[in-house]
Amino acid sequence: MQHSKEEILEFIYSQPRMVISTSSPDGKIVSAVVGFGQTDKFELVFGTLINTRKAQNILSNANVSIVIGFDHGGTVQYNGVARILNGKESDEYAEYHFKKHPKSRQYKDEPGEVYILVEPKWLRFTEVAFSPWKTTELLF
Repeated sequence: MQHSKEEILEFIYSQPRMVISTSSPDGKIVSAVVGFGQTDKFELVFGTLINTRKAQNILSNANVSIVIGFDHGGTVQYNGVARILNGKESDEYAEYHFKKHPKSRQYKDEPGEVYILVEPKWLRFTEVAFSPWKTTELLF
């Protein structure tokens, strides 16, 4: 039996952090734990400083890999394309992040703070509480 999109979104909404992996221009993989928000279209958004390795890597290679969920028997593997937001679009998407992490709003106007949007290309939701595991894949 497959998970519904609503079940997968509910799981993602319940998770406060994710691990994002990016690739540097010379092919080195970098991973970081970040707080994030999301939209009902499976887009993910997070804030960071422009001079961080993840932000710099995204500028040169927009392909990212993400893992959401480390406890409670479920996990989402997620491949997507990331981009740094600007202007009104940045302000609009940052609100998704602040909805889940309201204390992060204090950093919004810090010099160098940027918001990154990740658009999904593929994801797999696995629940290991079932035997066999219950797994659903989505392509975007």
